[in-house]
Amino acid sequence: MDNKQLVTHLTQKLGRNRADVTKLLDALAHVVTERCGELDSIAVPGFGTFIGEKHNEQVTVDNVTGKRMLVPPRVELRFEMSRVLKNRMKNQSIN
Repeated sequence: MDNKQLVTHLTQKLGRNRADVTKLLDALAHVVTERCGELDSIAVPGFGTFIGEKHNEQVTVDNVTGKRMLVPPRVELRFEMSRVLKNRMKNQSIN
């Protein structure tokens, strides 16, 4: 499902117009990016938890040239599914 299909599906489910749903999704993405960028986590009950993890800088070696390179530090977004969502998905895949 791409973004357009997601917006259309949510528009039908929520009974809201397309602009409101787009604003809602943009705001959600902004909050997740902002908070997880600060290494905070966001828990959505019944859905899961978004976790920002920092990876320190490291030195790697290029296998072809043998040159050493510095990989800068980065923040990675990880998602852990809730037990409720896992069980729903498991039950849907069986039926």
